Amino acid sequence: MLFTLFSTAPAVALVWLLAIIISLTFHEFCHAWAGKSLGDGTAEDAGRLSLNPLKHIDPWGFAMLLILGFGWAKPVPFSPYALKHPVRDSVLIALAGPASNIALAVLSGLAWHAFITTGLASSTSLLTAFLILLIFTNLALALFNLIPVPPLDGSRLLEAFFANFRLNRAAQLFTEFGPRLLFILVILSMLTNFNPFGFIGNAAFSLCSRLAGTSCESQLVQIF
Repeated sequence: MLFTLFSTAPAVALVWLLAIIISLTFHEFCHAWAGKSLGDGTAEDAGRLSLNPLKHIDPWGFAMLLILGFGWAKPVPFSPYALKHPVRDSVLIALAGPASNIALAVLSGLAWHAFITTGLASSTSLLTAFLILLIFTNLALALFNLIPVPPLDGSRLLEAFFANFRLNRAAQLFTEFGPRLLFILVILSMLTNFNPFGFIGNAAFSLCSRLAGTSCESQLVQIF
């Protein structure tokens, strides 16, 4: 993935890496900001209410991202006991991450349009490549994290459902086996032709093209 791209197109690999770091950092920062806004200072006390990427990047997760194309950042801690409405606020904290990525994708799309329409940059420049990659990366990150499987952000929605209907046993099984299921799916996607996450890339490219007003895939093909 990115590791290989550094040997063939180092400039593109560098701006893609920058897009990933920005996307992950903003995602995790917004989790921490949402927790703080809802009365929980756990993330702030842990130093996570920061836009410094070093506060959020997990070394092993980042290495896997470079080598295999799949990685992770450090999860942002929060305490439901510090929240006024634990079930609802836990969902809001979880959704703050994907929501921030969608907002950043929209802003990047607006910036792309501004540079193209004013002629300040060509559609094949490194700057516009960075913006296209920023749009795509944020959309893919948001969609992936909305999958309702622990430990992804979307799982909080199902946990809230279980809590509201007092399905304690279901919640326990969900929390215990969800990460294992996600791990199995990731391994299958890397070692076989079966890609259970293929829909994420397709949806991200489709939404990216709508935001950019042009085919993001075609733009990236020209640059790569």
